[in-house]
Amino acid sequence: MNLKLQAKPFYPKTATESEFVALNKFSNRMHAEYWPEDPLRTVEETMRAWRFLPSYFEENLQAIWNGEQIVASANAEVSRTEDNQHLVWFEIEVLPEYREQGIAKRLLQFVCDIAQQEKRRLLMTFSDSAIPAGASFMNRLGAQTGMESSTNQLNMADLDRKLIQNWQSQAPTKEFSLGIWEGPFPEAEIEAIAVMRSAIVNSMPRENLALEDRKITKEEIRERERSFAERQMQRRTMYAKHKASGELAGYSEIFWETAHPETLNQGDTGVYPKYRNHGLGRWLKAAMIDKVLKEIPQVKRIRTGNANSNAPMLKINYEMGFKPYKAWTTWQIELEKTLQYLAKTKTMSTVLSAQK
Repeated sequence: MNLKLQAKPFYPKTATESEFVALNKFSNRMHAEYWPEDPLRTVEETMRAWRFLPSYFEENLQAIWNGEQIVASANAEVSRTEDNQHLVWFEIEVLPEYREQGIAKRLLQFVCDIAQQEKRRLLMTFSDSAIPAGASFMNRLGAQTGMESSTNQLNMADLDRKLIQNWQSQAPTKEFSLGIWEGPFPEAEIEAIAVMRSAIVNSMPRENLALEDRKITKEEIRERERSFAERQMQRRTMYAKHKASGELAGYSEIFWETAHPETLNQGDTGVYPKYRNHGLGRWLKAAMIDKVLKEIPQVKRIRTGNANSNAPMLKINYEMGFKPYKAWTTWQIELEKTLQYLAKTKTMSTVLSAQK
């Protein structure tokens, strides 16, 4: 194998079309490992995905090239929000035939450089059970398991439609009402939506993850909406309201791309803690899936991600017919520990080379 590799930053805002062609080919190779039954992405989709991210996420991307081919990449993401300023989220991907060559370690140094520049002390990433090399790499670093989660999938052909009808017929309609937002949220509700989303996200399981509570702002929400529009992503949000107070009580959202109509992604479903145990979670999910059946009949499967410790939501999903599709591990490791590992392995490599 030709290992005359070159590391270069990849700047999505200014990258040429030929650079994006190479990134697209690389991304599709990796995507086929993660999601083997899914169609590949076009170059235009890859360009939109990278160029139209919300501005409060700063992406730092480095690619490893072998000639005209990208064979590995690292992304160090820095969030420009008021919270979690101790953290860099990173992702390292290497083509199968280039693994075990020290490339991931080389890219890890790039991630550490970004973390040092940004004065961030903690690194966080994930590994996919379908690609054991990821977990092996994090174990070698001495990283800590922060959370175990799963992607669960519902095949629409297996959906029990009577169950969906029953859940809606048992809904607490005297106390609550449902509504739907399609596209951008209404300005009159945006502050309340930001408060609700923050409260619900912060009540979700985090297990051992060293994460601070999020304070989601209306500016962040609008940024996400602009990103969805540019990336041609549709979002629909079902919400519940408490009739007596007029207060938002919970929500469930879905994401769908017309370019990939067979797969729909279920986003967050959550209920304010004080309004739980009224059946709102089941009602929101049932009403949303009923709407999907009527309005997006092309959908053949729905995927959602759940922490393995989120027993209440897993119970609802499993009752609906969702089944485990793949497992994920979220890892975290202190920057200082990572730097020590890199220094130690560099020293060992120098010693071994001198002994040859």
